[in-house]
Amino acid sequence: MNHPNIATIGQLKAAGYQPKSIKEEIRHNLIGKLKGREITFPGILGYEDTVIPDTERALLSRHNILFLGLRGQAKTRMARQMIELLDEYIPAIAGSEINDDPFHPISKFGRDLLHEKGDDTPIEWIHRSQRYGEKLATPDVSVADLIGDIDPIKAANLKLSFADERVLHFGIIPRSNRCIFVINELPDLQARIQVALFNILQEGDIQIRGFKLRLPLDILFVFTANPEDYTNRGSIVTPLKDRIESQILTHYPKTIETALAITEQEAQIMPEQAGRVEVSDLIKRLIEQVAFEARSNEYVDKKSGVSARLTISALENAVSTAERRAILHGEKNTQVWVSDLSGIIPSITGKIELVYEGEQEGPYQVAVNLLDKAIRSLFVTYFPDPESLKKKRNTGKQSAQQRENESPYKAVVAWFDAGNKVDILVDATDRQKIDQLYAVSGLHALVTKFHGSGSETETALLMELVLHGLSSHSLISKKIIEGRIEFKDLMGSMLNFGTGSMSEEDFNEDDFN
Repeated sequence: MNHPNIATIGQLKAAGYQPKSIKEEIRHNLIGKLKGREITFPGILGYEDTVIPDTERALLSRHNILFLGLRGQAKTRMARQMIELLDEYIPAIAGSEINDDPFHPISKFGRDLLHEKGDDTPIEWIHRSQRYGEKLATPDVSVADLIGDIDPIKAANLKLSFADERVLHFGIIPRSNRCIFVINELPDLQARIQVALFNILQEGDIQIRGFKLRLPLDILFVFTANPEDYTNRGSIVTPLKDRIESQILTHYPKTIETALAITEQEAQIMPEQAGRVEVSDLIKRLIEQVAFEARSNEYVDKKSGVSARLTISALENAVSTAERRAILHGEKNTQVWVSDLSGIIPSITGKIELVYEGEQEGPYQVAVNLLDKAIRSLFVTYFPDPESLKKKRNTGKQSAQQRENESPYKAVVAWFDAGNKVDILVDATDRQKIDQLYAVSGLHALVTKFHGSGSETETALLMELVLHGLSSHSLISKKIIEGRIEFKDLMGSMLNFGTGSMSEEDFNEDDFN
């Protein structure tokens, strides 16, 4: 309801307006969306059967909410989208600092104005976009910031005693009356500040410098917290947690498909980049697999989590790596190669927290290892698993001829064993990369055997994946040296392991039988 001709309380009464509390308002609008089978939280992917139903139940129960989960799990986004469950406009007494309900003002200003002007009291219409307050909890947040304090300048200007309620300066919470108010990272708020929220949540009154105020604030509180905060920086005091009626646990995407959809939705790829750089499904899955590997890696702190921002930034960097290469060589079009993923390392190192052993290994090396593990995991979804072939070979139940015929990688590995090698420059042109890959004996035949004949670039990308995959399974060696990736035979690398990326532990006699 928002009518330009309704400018006073009298006109509002005549129009039949019935005020509702914010929680009743959200409940009413949510019921309407549920009846109409509308999406209540658009753009929130992977929570359809978990977090969103929990949130809807909490809102129908008119609860304050605590979203508890690791970083990058859309906690704040969920809170911000609740704005869409508010009425488009609500009336408030004009000039009120705390959005006084025209029919039930709670501030002295609102009560005095209503007493003075009655039905002629002016009103203003507040859009739902203005009915959202947010505060990041930091150790320096004070009670005055949140709730309020005496304003000596106001007292001096108005020549009022400090005993007069009009000298109060309201904090952000009273100013969020009839709004959604979010406190992010609640455990970072000092315990004594958290205590100040008790009465607001339960009884609805506030205390400022000894003033006996009864302000039944009408607020939907939403808090966010990271479980890591409970031990590393602070905790939510038990009585406050008890007063937050619904605690909802968030989580990371449970499947690669969901993760792909999130990254596709959130990544900021410029139109000119999209027109110049093709990103295959293979590359997108590789990037997502890096995050999945990181969340289970022994070097990465699991309590800290691995944000979805890692894959979003990584996809953007992968596209920019290919774009930069195309610009340098004057190419109109290109694709993201596996070798281009060296450009996503900065997106990984800044998004993971390492345990002690990881710090000893170094963030760069951990990032490289995560990328290698992602390649190893994804490789077996495109080609036969070399490990399973080794196990069959080791049973000894087959003849030597059968074992030779069984491995589809025999010809490729033999080519490298003959002393050949491939040097792929990260900044090489597409033509140079394609020519190098097609020069590897047996590589093209291997790809077409399992994936048929695609375009030259699509096939070449799969051929490049084979080289990285064979390296990750210790069938050939891979060494990254100053902007180039060198693939060669494993034995030659073993004999010179002091300068390569392989070590004696990587040697497996069965690989050469």
